Amino acid sequence: MPGESAVVLARAVVEAVERVSPSFVRIVFGGDGLRDVGTPGRVLDQRIKLFFPNAAGELPDLAAAGDDWWPAWLALPEETRGSIRTYSIRDLLVEAGRTRLVVDFVLHPAPGPDPASGSHRASGADPVSAPTGPASRWAGAARSGDELLILGPRRGRDGGGGIEYEPGDAATILLAGDETAAPAIARILEDVDRDVRGVAFIEVPVADDALAIDAPPGVEVRWLPRAGLDHGAALIPAVLEHLGTAATEAAIVDVDTENPLWETPRFSSLGEALPGADGQRPDGRSADGQREAEPAGRAERYFWIAGESGVVTTLRRRLVKDLGVDRAQVAFMGYWRRGVAMRA
Repeated sequence: MPGESAVVLARAVVEAVERVSPSFVRIVFGGDGLRDVGTPGRVLDQRIKLFFPNAAGELPDLAAAGDDWWPAWLALPEETRGSIRTYSIRDLLVEAGRTRLVVDFVLHPAPGPDPASGSHRASGADPVSAPTGPASRWAGAARSGDELLILGPRRGRDGGGGIEYEPGDAATILLAGDETAAPAIARILEDVDRDVRGVAFIEVPVADDALAIDAPPGVEVRWLPRAGLDHGAALIPAVLEHLGTAATEAAIVDVDTENPLWETPRFSSLGEALPGADGQRPDGRSADGQREAEPAGRAERYFWIAGESGVVTTLRRRLVKDLGVDRAQVAFMGYWRRGVAMRA
């Protein structure tokens, strides 16, 4: 309807909890408020916000805030407002008029102050003790009937943001990420056309974290267990070897101590001018989705890389600076930063 917000803030109820691997717990959310959330069949790497209860188990009252939910939440006393974290939708189930939303949480401990384990703003040690951080602690103890607030895109509306996967007419795709990116990679592969070709690299804490993905026949999915090694130790060499080069850099590099790297064909957290910054996307469409011009030529490959910011930055450096990958055909996204707890 005209005037409606492009996003929905819904109260969601836990309907099912399943520990699907040593590091992942899958939670199914339901509730009337979810009926207008998400676009079935085009979820891709859609990001959503989850609002977790405060220490007393209370959720913030933002029912009257509308599009001003963020300043309204910030205005609440810090000790009572709870926490917000960003996640990907693993599945969106619409059946008999009901909508259920599935989220895969990573359960693992991590050093440093208050890491939000498993979320897009999370820390990521291997699972050796109880979960840490508000999101992981909540997910590890979640039971049917528990509630969260979920902020997601309104169904049938553009402008809600949160989707970065835009391959245009690239001949093949390369997806790469750690466990925090695994749900987004899985959803992308299950939503794209079945004739898509390419490869996906997913680094996880242990081998038993390899989960089923209904990928197109032409996409190879490679699970890369770290087995106690540092983040990126398996992912970086695998990606570079696939591209025909060696992983000569031993150290993970990063360029910012505060904000994770986020660079897409239309945005750069580094403040750099990017191809397509004038609103033109690599697929020849404007920001509102209308085709304005034919692309100069079909791109050979599209890259989507997400996870720990230092790992993503290291891969960006090798791909863009050393291998000459066209930045108009790549999305680099630091979902979290080692040792830094991000609020949302």
